[in-house]
Amino acid sequence: MNDLPTAKVRPASNWSAIWVLPLIALLIGGWLGWRAYSQAGIDIEVVFESGDGLQAGKTEVMYKGMPIGKVSELHLDNERGVVATLSMDKQSEPHLRSGTRFWLVKPSVTLAGITGLETLVSGNYIAVSPGPGEPARKFEALSAPPPLPDDVPGLHLTLLAERLGSLNRDSPVFYKQIQVGRVKSYRLADDQKTVEIQVFIEPAYASLVRKHTRFWNASGVTVNAGLGGLKLRTESLASIVAGGIAFATPENRSDSPPTDPSIPFRLYEDFDAAQAGIRVTLKLHDFESLQAGRTPVMFNGIQVGTLKELKINQEDPNFATAELALDPLGEDYLVEDTEFWVVKPSISLAGITGLDALLKGNYIAVRPGTKGKPARRDFVARPKAPPLNMDAPGLHLVLLSDNLGSLQVGSPVLYRQIKVGSVQSYQLTKNKRQVLLGVHIEPEYAELVNSSTRFWNASGVTLSGGLSGIEVKSESVQTLLMGGVAFETPDLKARVEGKIQRFRLYPDRDSAMLEGRTIRIRVDSGDGLRPGTPIRYRGLDVGEVEKLELSDDLSGVLLSARITQGAERIARAGSRFWVVKPELGLTRTANLDTLISGQYLQVEPGAPGAAPQSEFVALKSAPGEARSSAGLDLVLSAPRLGSIKVGVPVTFREVQVGEVTGFELGALADQVLIRVRIEPRYAPLVRSGSRFWNASGIGVEAGLFKGVRVRTESLEALIAGGIAFASPEDSPPAIPGQTFPLFAEPRDEWLGWAPKISLGSN
Repeated sequence: MNDLPTAKVRPASNWSAIWVLPLIALLIGGWLGWRAYSQAGIDIEVVFESGDGLQAGKTEVMYKGMPIGKVSELHLDNERGVVATLSMDKQSEPHLRSGTRFWLVKPSVTLAGITGLETLVSGNYIAVSPGPGEPARKFEALSAPPPLPDDVPGLHLTLLAERLGSLNRDSPVFYKQIQVGRVKSYRLADDQKTVEIQVFIEPAYASLVRKHTRFWNASGVTVNAGLGGLKLRTESLASIVAGGIAFATPENRSDSPPTDPSIPFRLYEDFDAAQAGIRVTLKLHDFESLQAGRTPVMFNGIQVGTLKELKINQEDPNFATAELALDPLGEDYLVEDTEFWVVKPSISLAGITGLDALLKGNYIAVRPGTKGKPARRDFVARPKAPPLNMDAPGLHLVLLSDNLGSLQVGSPVLYRQIKVGSVQSYQLTKNKRQVLLGVHIEPEYAELVNSSTRFWNASGVTLSGGLSGIEVKSESVQTLLMGGVAFETPDLKARVEGKIQRFRLYPDRDSAMLEGRTIRIRVDSGDGLRPGTPIRYRGLDVGEVEKLELSDDLSGVLLSARITQGAERIARAGSRFWVVKPELGLTRTANLDTLISGQYLQVEPGAPGAAPQSEFVALKSAPGEARSSAGLDLVLSAPRLGSIKVGVPVTFREVQVGEVTGFELGALADQVLIRVRIEPRYAPLVRSGSRFWNASGIGVEAGLFKGVRVRTESLEALIAGGIAFASPEDSPPAIPGQTFPLFAEPRDEWLGWAPKISLGSN
């Protein structure tokens, strides 16, 4: 008997764990294949008129600033043009429809402005605008960007004009000289007699357009010339170059309802044809030479309106009623104290007034008021120009004199023979022993007057004579005829005493400037020096020479001088004097002002705390000045050196702020590297966006219609060379060692830059 268990037979398994790896690989491969298929680009064809600016594998397709495709292939089709194959992203597939538009964006400079400027950095690209329609894969590219669509928020209008004029796409639309929109497009109307101009007004300004609003063509310059004068009108500089449209709503239609965008507006030829000005009635007593349609209404030399109609009063022919059309900009200034008067030329001992009326004919002047509500529309013209009042801008002074002399109302007030004001009134004092003169100083010169100022009567002619000859003094021809007042301010930093300051009016300059400290200066020669020769420090007169005489040993000349400003600092040990004479040469030109004004003495005060001194020996020449190592060092790159030399000035607004310190050839000898140093105080003027140009010599531009234009920075730059620069707004400061290109000449845009940059304290 066999006790062994019976064996159980189990079939062998054919599966092995090794098959897991191929299965995983198969799944991964399938997933990658499906992903590649689902994300694969979509190839489309776009036909362009030209392949200029297109590059296979580089030119991108952009939508709202995001790349959604790229040019993959270019080939020429003799019938259609250049066919570009674009590989588009998968997500763009729903937008590839028959109404979708493509166009090439590249830099473009036209009279209307600059477009596609960003492509200078990123390169040309193809822009796309999705549209409706059936799915498509073949498209025709636009030759220009499409006009602004009508669904963009804002007001979309149609203007009808007899001719297009200088209007173009993107020409500005103005309201009170503020750009509020632009021209979208234009086309010839269906009747082929008018031009339809599509205009877009920005949402913020859409409410300004009413049912009775009037549009006019503000392009270029309107010229109306005749015997009555020459009339020029323009909306803005942009409208002169690129054309433009302006609009306004007549004041009698101020309650006009909002416009219906579906109803087109008429585009008038000009402002006068639109009749959009503010109507003002003016009663005149003096209306000689005024002409309806030609006589302008002026404010500070700017035309603000036109005389539209002039009617003589039937009951009293000595009066006339004028109807004026004023620019809507002046509506807020037509208040109770607004004044009108007629300007015509007048010649008297007080001078010539209304000189501009000799050229353009009599005109109506207006001075806007400040009191009352802007609702008045009828005025009575003044018989003559209104006098200045105490609220007028500027400085009002009172001068006290022993007698009036030949002074009268209108007599000039002179500072260094420049008229800076005038005598406004005069009257006796309460005790009837002296004369009080009211004087007005123009606002730009008000800072010249302070507690150190000395006034004197500059009327008529002063004669002084002796063995050396006869000296005749007169402040100016004007003061010779009608009298005048002159003044000097020895200390421009002295305190200012109140709004209305009182001064004594001296009979002459000598008595006015008698104060000061007397010193003696020994010079080798008195050639070019005379009594009255100024002594200057930092460009300011601090004294003058009163007398010249030979020294006891006949080896020199002794100058007796009076220091009237800063005497404590100047009349002390260590002060140095020297005679400033003109220097002329091709490599150095200096002190050219002395060719006209004569030589003068320059002083360099001694150290603070030095002992007082009254006897000095003048230096034979100006003391040498060690070149400062402080400042902002820059490098200018130019194709050639020209007349630039070491030491030539670097100027900003014709004020020297630095100089050239050296030059050398570049590493490849293809450029000249010019090293300049800007003085520490003026270093903030140089910004990263600053533009430098060669100000040497003379620039001449000539044309058949614009005439001849001669440009030179200064006489010094004409002879010895020079460099000038300008800086834009909102540009970071330059860094030491920064390199700038040196241009051959400035652009008009740079000359117009006027940034406000703090220079800090001295």
